[in-house]
Amino acid sequence: MMFKKLYSRVSNDIGIDLGTANTLVYLKGHGTVINEPSIVALNQKTGQIVAIGREAKKMDGKTPAHISIVRPLVEGVVSDFEVTEEMLAYFIRKVEKMNKKFFRPRVVIGVPSGITNVEMRAVYDAAINAGAREVFLVEEAMAAAIGVRLPVLSSTASLIVDIGGGTTDVALISLGGIVRSLNLRVAGDHFNARVIEYLRDEFKLLIGEQTAEQVKISIGSAVETDYAELEVRGRDMITGLPRALVVTDGDIREALEYPVSLLVSGIREVLETAPPEMVADIISSGVILTGGGALLKGLPNLLAQELKLPIYIAEDPLSAVVRGTGIILESFEEYKSTLLSIEDHVTVS
Repeated sequence: MMFKKLYSRVSNDIGIDLGTANTLVYLKGHGTVINEPSIVALNQKTGQIVAIGREAKKMDGKTPAHISIVRPLVEGVVSDFEVTEEMLAYFIRKVEKMNKKFFRPRVVIGVPSGITNVEMRAVYDAAINAGAREVFLVEEAMAAAIGVRLPVLSSTASLIVDIGGGTTDVALISLGGIVRSLNLRVAGDHFNARVIEYLRDEFKLLIGEQTAEQVKISIGSAVETDYAELEVRGRDMITGLPRALVVTDGDIREALEYPVSLLVSGIREVLETAPPEMVADIISSGVILTGGGALLKGLPNLLAQELKLPIYIAEDPLSAVVRGTGIILESFEEYKSTLLSIEDHVTVS
């Protein structure tokens, strides 16, 4: 106990939402201090990293042949260990510069529900190699629920749907644990991909990921809303030349219909397998949406219509997971039971 108190004074406590699209970092006592894209620019000739985070994002779609843009996490799990390690080290160093301490930091990281032992170990090892003294993992759905102050430790059930960039976690939570969960490989990045596919197939127009995201945010919706249109610029597939095209909210709603239907089916599946007493709680408390995908216009209305339940978007849904890691760090003993166990847990001095 004495050593724990000493460490808390001479090392930082850091919470990390290691997302497919963005990485957010919480520094104990300071709040969320970093929110940058989970993206790295890599020089293929030298093997050296050119840029990480926001600076790498600016290069996306504009790099010469020898510089590649790498997203080291795919659907919420590590796909490139070395690049993930470098990216984590960059963010940890950035935090350490903000608040210099003597020892390596203690880190809590959010991971997708249903993560395998191998995937869990990859995140753990990457964080240790990146400079962490001690690493704890928590399921993102649990962290999000804690972050929006749901009563996760009580016997009252809560249903949270965390719609991230690479995956969506649907979790039924009670007594500090996840009773039922489903990890869906459909989320914000898949919405963007459908916009790209739709414009390619219907209008023979090629656009990039950043443009697709802008279109989704500007006029994307899950249900019919006020009429909206947007000029989209890309490359004509027939002539190969630049072309501008006006698309409507109806076009993009049609593009998003399939991934949104998968989202509805996933939530329904968790509800259908839940214990009856827990379902009774959800009828009263409703479903809480977190993550960037929760901001898709009309999504709460569509879910309420399909599921016959109250649907609520959490305040500041984008930062729910990282806020949850922060609350765990601030009240570690209280929330220790919500953490995932890692075999052969070690502490690096």
